Amino acid sequence: MSDHKIRVGITQGDPNGIGLEVIIKTFMDSQMLEICTPVLFGSQKTFSFHRKAMNVEMRFNPIRNSEVAGQKQFNIFSVYEEEIPVEFGTSTETAGRYALKSIEAACDALEQKKIDVLVTAPINKHNIQSPQFQFKGHTDYLETRFKNNALMLMCADNFRVGVVTGHVPLANVSVIINQERIVQKIKIMNQSLIDDFGIRKPKIAVLGLNPHAGDNGTIGGEEKSVIAPAIVQAKAEGIFVQGPYSADGFFGSMKHTKYDAVLAMYHDQGLVPFKALAFETGVNYTAGLSVIRTSPDHGVGYDIAGKNIASEASFRSAVYFACDIYKTRNHQKEITANPLKSLSKNEREFG
Repeated sequence: MSDHKIRVGITQGDPNGIGLEVIIKTFMDSQMLEICTPVLFGSQKTFSFHRKAMNVEMRFNPIRNSEVAGQKQFNIFSVYEEEIPVEFGTSTETAGRYALKSIEAACDALEQKKIDVLVTAPINKHNIQSPQFQFKGHTDYLETRFKNNALMLMCADNFRVGVVTGHVPLANVSVIINQERIVQKIKIMNQSLIDDFGIRKPKIAVLGLNPHAGDNGTIGGEEKSVIAPAIVQAKAEGIFVQGPYSADGFFGSMKHTKYDAVLAMYHDQGLVPFKALAFETGVNYTAGLSVIRTSPDHGVGYDIAGKNIASEASFRSAVYFACDIYKTRNHQKEITANPLKSLSKNEREFG
């Protein structure tokens, strides 16, 4: 296992956005080819169009079977052969259709264990909609595809923020949130911190829903009726979890640094402070799946597409994170199979 170079499957994302630009910038650095074997699921023609638009030279290895990807090479598995129009900064039905082809092919390879991890470039959640894709994003699609309950977990070093409700309208958040759902997300977060990040006894903070966490019922009752009981239930099941905390004061006072992860109630409550503090290197990780998937924490970037000014920092971090989680999961499996390996010599001899 130590000689195994991790095979990183990569989706091209929306071809009219910055996805292929940040992919190219990431793997132009030859050191990246030392830590993993990348496989882009897309098209040689679409890739070459972006490479030419950036005015860079980058060699690639065309393959027909992702299982035989060349090491120390940037591999392209051709999902389609036809030349498609690339219209930088524009949302088109064609772009959505070919983004989906890339996702489906990469997930097939992941399912068949021809790649080890998946890193997805950004998609447009509107133009990708079709009879085959009726989801609000990657997370919902992967949850259904791999038949797991998932959690959107934003990560940057030791700063991690998950959300109970993902891409749903704000008006629906209070309707969707219930004790069972919160407990489920706490459990997924706790198990992921153990299995994927190697934290033996995770500490989790839970935010309230309303301003000032309801201010003792004055500004809303969900904290008392739903969130607090969920925390009590999770504690009873052996999880170290505290809250509900007022979101503004929690991040403003840097309390998030005292916990391994924070569970927010809705998308912007968690992602606004996360991106304010860690936008350049933040990673979106789909916790709870049987497979490993990460992505950069930004969108398609239509406003800067084709200008060769997009930063690859978040995408590069997504590749690192995926590889690190793969290694941690394997290490955790070894420990579970042979608990004595995780003990020191003195612990083994004297208990």
